[in-house]
Amino acid sequence: MAGRRTPPSPGRDSPWGSRTREAVAPGREERAPADRPGELRLYGLNAVRAVFARRPQAIRKLYVAQERIGQLQPLLKWCVTQRIGYRVVEDVDELRRLASSTHHEGVVADVLRESPRTLEDWLAALPEGPCCALWLDGVGNPHNLGAILRASAHFGVAGLLLAERSPLALSGAAARVAEGGAEAVPMVRLGADAEAIARLRGAGFTLAATVVRDGTDVFAAPLPPRLVYVLGAEGEGMGTALAAACDLRLSIPGTGAVESLNVAAATAVLLAQWARTRAETSPDGAARPGSEPEPRGRGATPAA
Repeated sequence: MAGRRTPPSPGRDSPWGSRTREAVAPGREERAPADRPGELRLYGLNAVRAVFARRPQAIRKLYVAQERIGQLQPLLKWCVTQRIGYRVVEDVDELRRLASSTHHEGVVADVLRESPRTLEDWLAALPEGPCCALWLDGVGNPHNLGAILRASAHFGVAGLLLAERSPLALSGAAARVAEGGAEAVPMVRLGADAEAIARLRGAGFTLAATVVRDGTDVFAAPLPPRLVYVLGAEGEGMGTALAAACDLRLSIPGTGAVESLNVAAATAVLLAQWARTRAETSPDGAARPGSEPEPRGRGATPAA
């Protein structure tokens, strides 16, 4: 449920992410590299290609395995013309050390980190009509963040909204898991919760708290065209006040064989349902007759 919950036992994969940084078993994933101020060390073919496609001017240095030269010819030629340093690395162990990961896929890049947008700027740039965003309240695991970014890019999420004091930031591991999705979905830094909620409502958004149980079945709920899914942390859940301020409470029904879905898997399900709902509406985003959600007061729990 939303609100504070008893933390799950070690190893349990709970539904909506984690406020703490999960320990990683030795050998599974190495420590993230120490990025220079304002820079981020990326690795993985699709992650690096996505930066080159969207903001090539952000690339500061490139390390490439010999076998990747053919696939990265446009990027290498651009580095030459722009006088960006690159190096062909023949020792695979060196690439592993550079990336601090075995999942480098033969390419590592130092790039300028993109700062989160302000809520005001993000709202001003949004088009009218159907729009979906995610509010992450405590999600901390970089692999979960990467998977959320990948699903968000796939379903056209307009932005990831970060709570005012959230330490969450893109890492090389998250970008690699996102497979290029990190460049497609902007991160947005919120102010105080109450102010952010008021601004989002003023822009026509409905806020939906995603809860483990006691919420309306997301597959039966009439989802509004402009929607913010609020996803809380593993163990603790989202803040009680934030959950109470949301307009809807939604749950993903299951067999009960496991307590819930991992936050990234849950995000994909929620976004797929929103996309399906939009596909069933008219071209202008208005719901078909009989599918309009009933108005609800703040913090109200939808009827099942």
